[in-house]
Amino acid sequence: MMQLRTPGGAPLSPLCFGTMQFGSTADAEASHAMYEACRAAGMNHFDTAHVYTGGASETLLGQFIKKERDAIYVATKVAYTGGAGRENINAAFDVSRKRLQLDCIDLLYLHRFDPQTPLEETFEALAQLQQSGKIRHIGVSNYAAWQVMKAQAVARALDTRIDMIQPMYSLVKRQAEVELLPMAKSEGIGVAAYSPLGAGLLTGKDSRSGEGRLATDSRYAARYGQPWMHKTAQNFAMLAMQMQMDPATLAVAWAAHHPSITCPIISARSIDQLRPSLAAAQISLSGEDYARITALSQAPAPATDRLEEA
Repeated sequence: MMQLRTPGGAPLSPLCFGTMQFGSTADAEASHAMYEACRAAGMNHFDTAHVYTGGASETLLGQFIKKERDAIYVATKVAYTGGAGRENINAAFDVSRKRLQLDCIDLLYLHRFDPQTPLEETFEALAQLQQSGKIRHIGVSNYAAWQVMKAQAVARALDTRIDMIQPMYSLVKRQAEVELLPMAKSEGIGVAAYSPLGAGLLTGKDSRSGEGRLATDSRYAARYGQPWMHKTAQNFAMLAMQMQMDPATLAVAWAAHHPSITCPIISARSIDQLRPSLAAAQISLSGEDYARITALSQAPAPATDRLEEA
């Protein structure tokens, strides 16, 4: 796999910070404090999106990185709404670039798959942005493995490639293990995994606390509403206590341990909430501890009906 680097040539940090809260649950002051904490911990990879917090996320991140642009690897996403046609990609990208105050964005993701637009049109637009020096690398988020490979074939025909994918991945969301992660390993594609804390479920605080997305957002309540997930989270919290580790630290470290994961994407609303996730960069799980944690959740079914061969 090609090792992605900052414009200044530094390898990417083992954790990425997702700025989805910037300008919303984290005001400008809290957002800047978290950015500085990430930098102090050696993090140089920051992720945002055109749709995050009405543009405030990109605007704030652009302000924070201004004095050290070459030391930072910036990823953003387009085409969550409006489709992945050329016109929508270019229009959203132009707005994102102005908010970030950047001539070139390091990594541009397609935020999700668009079945209505030919991949040829989508990737011609991305290839043109890359050839004109406006983006360095191409990524896709929330794609199935077959969608990645179909898009990669189109990209190759245009003399470019998908360098990074961004799937959901945590102890209670392991579907990526079936096809996405083996595909990424085989094809040399990086993996920035989001929601390693399971929207807070794995932090030891569930929706009964009345705070966080599980309690306030019906989409997340449904996404993590399976009883087995909550049971896994309870058992995980107990194991973390036995290991004398914060559950958030352990959850991020578990996600990072998978050999196909380039970096988990951590996020927070405040410095206090951020610290346990940041600490995961210093944790190296033993094979035994990794296996104990993994055994707490349901392993996804293998990608075959020939179970006798699995």
